[in-house]
Amino acid sequence: MRFDVVTIFPEMLEPFFSQGILLGAQEKGLIEIHLHDLRAFSPDPRGIVDDRPFGGGAGMVMRPEPFFRAVEAITREVGFKPFVVLLSAQGVLFNQTWAKKFAQKKALVLLCGRYEGVDERVLSFCDLELSIGDFVLAGGELAAAVVVETTARMVPGVVGRYDSVATDSFYVGPRLGFPQYTRPRVFRGIPVPDVLLSGDHARIRRFREKEAWKKTLRNRPDLLRLKIPPAEAGKVPED
Repeated sequence: MRFDVVTIFPEMLEPFFSQGILLGAQEKGLIEIHLHDLRAFSPDPRGIVDDRPFGGGAGMVMRPEPFFRAVEAITREVGFKPFVVLLSAQGVLFNQTWAKKFAQKKALVLLCGRYEGVDERVLSFCDLELSIGDFVLAGGELAAAVVVETTARMVPGVVGRYDSVATDSFYVGPRLGFPQYTRPRVFRGIPVPDVLLSGDHARIRRFREKEAWKKTLRNRPDLLRLKIPPAEAGKVPED
């Protein structure tokens, strides 16, 4: 799978994508991650990518031309239309369901905004506007890192044992993962639950399922009220 991230700060993301499982996945040829400097696609010889907003207001707005040129260049390079996402606080909320859908794509382009936002016309050539949470960041770079890592983990082979991915929070629906324990068996008077030491796999599965729902009720009761998976709020076209 190929990821292309368009940003005015590619150097901010280089260290993150050069460590851990993302580095290993690239070395194995399971994924590709390409960083693009948005300024290189500016129609202005000085590399300017923003301007004052029409209608007035504080701050600067990112112009549409550099983003369009970047997507156009990436499309020529890959030889087909990639799936294009604008990272924005105004977008559909990202979750594990989206990550699984993105992992089925051959190429994913992530556009990182900055300043007071991005010209709305950028959405005319995007497939999706996406947010990683109900808060505002200075730019889309951290959001891009979140989307790349979460999606890459869904690509077979990226994580050593895929069954460990299948037990993650949110993987099987709106439910948190079960609590985990390791050595020592007793730490500062707190023991590991006896059932996990029993060797009875059926009991262990039941215990973990029960504890997962208890943790969900305690930490994220909002998830239990969901009627429709959040990713159904938008639609990802099939390749």
